[in-house]
Amino acid sequence: MTIASHAKSPLVVVLDEGYGGTEIEESVLASVGARVVERPCHGRAEDVRRAVVGADAVLVRESPVDAEAIALMPSCRAIVRYGVGVDNIDRRFATERGIFVANVPDYGVEEVSDHALALLFAVARRVVSRDRAVRSGAWNVARSEPMYRLSGGTLGLVGYGRIGHAFHRKARALGYDRTLVFDPFLKVAPGGGAELATIDALCAEADVVSIHAPLTDASRHIINAERLALMKPNAIVVNTSRGGLIDTSALYRALAAGRIFGAGLDVFEQEPPATSDQLFSLSNVVVSDHTGWYSEESVRDLRRKASEEIARVFAGETPRNWVNRWDQEPATQA
Repeated sequence: MTIASHAKSPLVVVLDEGYGGTEIEESVLASVGARVVERPCHGRAEDVRRAVVGADAVLVRESPVDAEAIALMPSCRAIVRYGVGVDNIDRRFATERGIFVANVPDYGVEEVSDHALALLFAVARRVVSRDRAVRSGAWNVARSEPMYRLSGGTLGLVGYGRIGHAFHRKARALGYDRTLVFDPFLKVAPGGGAELATIDALCAEADVVSIHAPLTDASRHIINAERLALMKPNAIVVNTSRGGLIDTSALYRALAAGRIFGAGLDVFEQEPPATSDQLFSLSNVVVSDHTGWYSEESVRDLRRKASEEIARVFAGETPRNWVNRWDQEPATQA
């Protein structure tokens, strides 16, 4: 790939604030003489288009980097997502322009798997609703809100990447008799006594369905009304991946009707969700604010690793986690 020469101090634009500054990014990118500028866009596409003008590389969290924004960056060489999912970046257009798109898939693994366990316990043991009840004067109401033992049941994992594997490692200590895994990328069952299963068999047999899959066209609404109808009445759904993996309206109907026991959700189809979201009216739902990835340690890891990807590109290398790999040389940039 031929890339035109760039200014002595390439410009790296950080599109989303929230990490308390850019000192880590500046420290990493100093090695390639880059200048780092934070231009918060708060998820607004029109703000992104103004912010990226003149950028040689972009670091982004949630704001959309669409084709129109990419077209405004004739010298851009890399767009790196602070995180795993890259559905907010127009990868096809970036590829046409010869722009590397990369992510950071190997941060927050322990945090997200911990958070999935926390949501599971909170739902299974009714921690949130019991907290509220006790604060309002209730006591000894166990039999009015039945709970079910986790040990001896069947665990279902939808997706078995780094986080799914970590969750499985931790959840084995709970004493599940079986673990079913649905992951179209796996050809053989993973270790730890897990079995490969179809998504329908997993939904029908699992007592807990924990989702650890990426959001793609193929996986959108993988948990839909039909699969919720397959689940046991005591089934718990946990989602710490992407909200679009679940048909939210179907999930609400199943929970409101008592068709399944409960759900623990760190992610939503629309983020942030409206305060009037119908799921918030249900006592068998525990929610958090897409915070499963977070710890102070994971933030530092994320910022450093994302910046290192841009440093590699500026040094003439390819990103370690390059997600829009092209099969042939893309068009030469002007």
